[in-house]
Amino acid sequence: MTESAGKRCTHPVRRLAFLCAGLIIMAFGVAFSIKAALGTSPISSVPYVTARISGLSVGTTTIIMNFIFVLIQIGILRKQYQWFQLLQFPAAVLFGVMIDVAEAVLAPLPAGNYLQQWLLCAVGIVLIALGVSVEVMANLVTTAGEGIVLAICKVFPVKFGNMKMAFDITLVCISIVLSLLFLGQLDGVREGTVAAAVLVGQITKRFQPLMKALERAVL
Repeated sequence: MTESAGKRCTHPVRRLAFLCAGLIIMAFGVAFSIKAALGTSPISSVPYVTARISGLSVGTTTIIMNFIFVLIQIGILRKQYQWFQLLQFPAAVLFGVMIDVAEAVLAPLPAGNYLQQWLLCAVGIVLIALGVSVEVMANLVTTAGEGIVLAICKVFPVKFGNMKMAFDITLVCISIVLSLLFLGQLDGVREGTVAAAVLVGQITKRFQPLMKALERAVL
């Protein structure tokens, strides 16, 4: 049994609870970035733009995109795929549903000027970083977006950090192309997208000592 699998066997209910908490926190972070209207994080840019094009909710398009990511992982890894990671499907549903819930909750918040928009954007970035930290601490399943990057790195000799950057840039480029083709304007990719791309990882690192202490205490 691997160390990771051994950890999953320790307090699985608590780990599941923390996974759900992390996904919910991330969902609120995405909703804050949508409310700010300064551009979403790279991973949410495609669901946001496709939601604007299709008329579906961002939560629904997020679920669809993550389902596709899981299927791509299975196609890439084949026999190497860990079937435990199929829990990414219900995790994606929870994440998508909570994005829609969070958008409804945040609807009354004011975002009438640029300062207010940046405040909302900053809160969103911090919440996404915190949610990622909690989800990683839970150590049950990866998010579908992270999972597809890990799958590619298993098959090709590419460093995770480089592949993650290339993956995020690809998603942003897809969002820009779709936005210009179907909406006639740039939507969902702005200065807030750049801020999220730069800051989420850095803030996540700052949360790591707290997460390690919390894991030792409760997991």
